[in-house]
Amino acid sequence: MRIRRWRRLYLGGEYAALFFGGATVYRARLRGTSPIPGLIALGGAVAGYLRRSADFDRDSLWRPEAFRAQARPMAALAGSSALALTAAVAAVRREHLFELPRRNPWLWLAVMVLYPVLSVYPQELIFRSFLFHRYAPVFGEGAGLVLASAAAFGYVHIAFGSWISVALSGIGGWIFATRYLRTRSLFTASVEHSIYGMLLFTVGLGEYFYHGADRVRLSAA
Repeated sequence: MRIRRWRRLYLGGEYAALFFGGATVYRARLRGTSPIPGLIALGGAVAGYLRRSADFDRDSLWRPEAFRAQARPMAALAGSSALALTAAVAAVRREHLFELPRRNPWLWLAVMVLYPVLSVYPQELIFRSFLFHRYAPVFGEGAGLVLASAAAFGYVHIAFGSWISVALSGIGGWIFATRYLRTRSLFTASVEHSIYGMLLFTVGLGEYFYHGADRVRLSAA
């Protein structure tokens, strides 16, 4: 479907304002506060928008059969990533290796249970389903859309106050967006996102994805 140039320009500006402008304002005005309530509210608004969009493929919000086809390559990539991240933390920040499960196992368990529901799925709704659907006229249906998703996903993590948060999220965003492009299964992308998030909190990098990360460190209560 052909899109008028003014419409493409408008959507490009909206993309920049929403993901980059919004994250910058959040960082300046709401630094140190939890993003979860806003994330859930925005995820709900996005879900409502997608359900009202006649040309949106609602099956993409689930499509579990895609997971079975992707399970093996996902497991191989996650396994190699786990080894690399564990080795990196052991080499550079050894005292933080497995910090959360060692020092506060109940908090770690709560994160393992709640993180996929309260954080991952709303993020995937926003950065995969919504972004892919709304901004495909600007970035196309392939690598450009994956890059736009990864860039936005990485940049919004500036809210946590660390370039490490942004860099790791950018890499993760590329992985999740590529998986979503291949499968059009939000369930599959959410499972992969959950695995990497839980891995980060387990090996000792969770402080970079905690709402007070720029001022405090995860530690035992």
